[in-house]
Amino acid sequence: MLSCKNKSNMRKRLSFLLCLWAVIVALGLLRATAAPSVTPLPTGRKTCIDRGWHFLLGDGSQALTQPSTAQAWRTLNLPHDWSVEPEAARQAGGTVVGPFSTNSVGGYQTGFTVGGEGWYYKRLDIPRQPIGKGGKAAQADRYWLYFEGVYNQAEVFLNGKRLYFNPYGYISFRVDVSGEIHEGENTLLVRVRNEGNNSRWYAGSGIYRHVWLLRLPALYADEWDTYMESQLRQSQADVNLHTTLYNEARQPKTCSVSVQLVDAQGRTVGTRKQKTTVGAGGKQPLAFSWQLRGIRPWSPESPHLYTAVIRVKDVRTGITDTLTKRFGIRSIDCSAQRGMCLNGQPVLLRGGCVHHDNGLLGACAYDRAEERKLELLKVQGFNAVRTSHGLPSEHFLDVCDSLGLMVVDETFDQWLLKKNDEDYHRYFPQHSTQDLQTMVRRDRNHPSIVMWSIGNEIPGRIEPDGMEVAECLRRTILELDTSRPVTAAICGWDAGDNWNAAAHNWEVQDAKAFESLDVGGYNYLYDKYEHDHATHPQRVMCGLESYPKQASENWTLVERLPYVIGDFVWTAMDYLGEAGIGSAAVRREGSQSMFQGWPWYNGWCGDIDLIGQKKPQSYYRDVVWHRSPITMAVERPLPAGAHQSVSAWGWQLEEQNWTYPDLARESLMSVNVYSRAPQVRLYLNGQPMGDRVPGSTFWAGYQIPYRPGTLRAVNLDGNGNEVSGEVFELQTTGEPVALRLTPDRTVIRAGGADLAYLTIELIDREGRVVTSDSERRVNISVTEGGHLLASGNAAPSDMESFRSPQPRLFRGRALAIVNGGDGRETSIRIEVTSEGLPAATAVVALQ
Repeated sequence: MLSCKNKSNMRKRLSFLLCLWAVIVALGLLRATAAPSVTPLPTGRKTCIDRGWHFLLGDGSQALTQPSTAQAWRTLNLPHDWSVEPEAARQAGGTVVGPFSTNSVGGYQTGFTVGGEGWYYKRLDIPRQPIGKGGKAAQADRYWLYFEGVYNQAEVFLNGKRLYFNPYGYISFRVDVSGEIHEGENTLLVRVRNEGNNSRWYAGSGIYRHVWLLRLPALYADEWDTYMESQLRQSQADVNLHTTLYNEARQPKTCSVSVQLVDAQGRTVGTRKQKTTVGAGGKQPLAFSWQLRGIRPWSPESPHLYTAVIRVKDVRTGITDTLTKRFGIRSIDCSAQRGMCLNGQPVLLRGGCVHHDNGLLGACAYDRAEERKLELLKVQGFNAVRTSHGLPSEHFLDVCDSLGLMVVDETFDQWLLKKNDEDYHRYFPQHSTQDLQTMVRRDRNHPSIVMWSIGNEIPGRIEPDGMEVAECLRRTILELDTSRPVTAAICGWDAGDNWNAAAHNWEVQDAKAFESLDVGGYNYLYDKYEHDHATHPQRVMCGLESYPKQASENWTLVERLPYVIGDFVWTAMDYLGEAGIGSAAVRREGSQSMFQGWPWYNGWCGDIDLIGQKKPQSYYRDVVWHRSPITMAVERPLPAGAHQSVSAWGWQLEEQNWTYPDLARESLMSVNVYSRAPQVRLYLNGQPMGDRVPGSTFWAGYQIPYRPGTLRAVNLDGNGNEVSGEVFELQTTGEPVALRLTPDRTVIRAGGADLAYLTIELIDREGRVVTSDSERRVNISVTEGGHLLASGNAAPSDMESFRSPQPRLFRGRALAIVNGGDGRETSIRIEVTSEGLPAATAVVALQ
């Protein structure tokens, strides 16, 4: 018992400590000003550990034996991509502009960016084990590290011990660290190498997707082995949940398993409960079935989602593992007679191919970056996306589920034969089965996925070894999922180290390349559809890649031929690398080469540019896809003796623009009107310029003099009457008078993981974007509350503006990307200035 004196002293000490605490809180000293190097982990099932890493570009192996040396490394949060940072380029030498170097090993393929070796370090603080029944310590938890994506070769070390090697930069991987991790502080090191010529496009370098720590009880349900299957009937849906229980204990475990199905409004639509025993160190598959009425199926137009809550309770200890999975109820069928049917109704895939990068952010897979990319596709009419040519992030697929975008989930750009010397072909024989299993196990619960693709334009695919690989990959998928068709992208040649004349013989290709596929994927081969259907009448076909300028030819066949289920343009959005594959130029002789050299760094073949703006080919596609009745674009006059040269993936040099201050009045201009109408009429400043009949490609051309004012195209019906509302108009803009700064969202989450995209536009007095001032620079600054994460423009060869806070405007626009800080601020203030114009400001609130 304490004496009265001791009690009095304790009260004084307590009073002092409370006062000190109040002062600390008032001064905000407890709020972190930088990402901590030690992450105290909660006891939840899955914890994101993106914050508080240290990074070194170069050899960091010393930290394996002297972890304290890593404390001096640069501090950062994930996701991270060092190839869009200047340091790697400076180390490579040569001519350097920002993150670009003429000494880049990948050259035009990787957009002149630089890889190398990098090391990541993090300390993990593991809490004590939970207490079970009767106050006894529960059996040791299982710990897994889950990496969603690390490019390229990754080695994982925990407490100095090498635990895992992953050679494929697009594959997610999990590392069981249960035997090495311990209570208290643990040292985690990840070595990443992106070396040699290993990619045909920009891949990025580093831990570019989320990292998670999974803490599981001894008895648990595996997330990758838990998935839903469904089949719609006339008045009901047959729904099946599959899961697998794992028992890591040394004795059998008896458990009760309950499943609750909940709709979007929180209403329970189905329950099941089962008791089972899982043997020591064993696993137990389980299945639950329902026949549900009154459900709302998932579709691109109405992407309704449900939630399954699975609870696995250890009967002896009372410890419960709870797993939550979103799912959609829908069915897929494919046949040459009806095409692809979703929920019993034919659906045509208005598709676009995308690479994994996020433009100015490089490969960093911020959740908001993935969301915005897919939102842009949906707004521009795409209902399907192909993940070319590797697994996407998990959030990418979550967003596709939510938005109603159908997905061709693809892995492998090569099998046994190389496309580049250091690419994945070196690891394919040993790792491909596991990597493909990872794709299917991780992704099969997503209702958005409608096809699996086992490869893109694979060399050697018609050789005996290649055909054996294709069948093996198919079997691997079918062992895990039989609800979706298998496809692959087949082009008109099979070039490799074993090149021969037969490789370019389509009859040979046709006989062998499609043998293991449920849906034949055709790249740039729309002219083969009807020919191949005559010899293979049951084959279902899909254009998995097509040229932008052949949109009408491809889509006309998709609409006319039931066995052709869709078309995917290369590409839906501009991407880094494959520099200039979509270029066009004015030349006096010769033709445009397939790729462009320095300073090109961007593919420039997308419908949407690098900062999210609509490009001319997208306006044309609006007409092809019946989204717009009429659109129009203008080409500048060519110098005498010159011609336009457009690459196979390119688009002619035209713009939605009628402002050319550098041109003399009456200069002869080419105007392209796109329409499905019987006739179109063009007006210039109210004066008719003539009527035209659009051809089979929905194009009507005019040659008219340049006179500033208003250019107006109108659809005519079959009787020559103007159709009300079917009009497209371009106006000459005035002199620039201001900048306009528009955030995509006015409220984001604090802490750095959430993003706001701010479009910068040069405008005239009427608020119209002035596209003619292409050399004007702007200065971007974040004055409080956050950080300028990246900024730049969409120009494919303006290296100086890429990720620069002082970019040039391109076609009147630039982009800034900001995130919130870790301080006490409640908002971010962004300011943009340019010579001779008033400053533009915007505020994004933090919550």
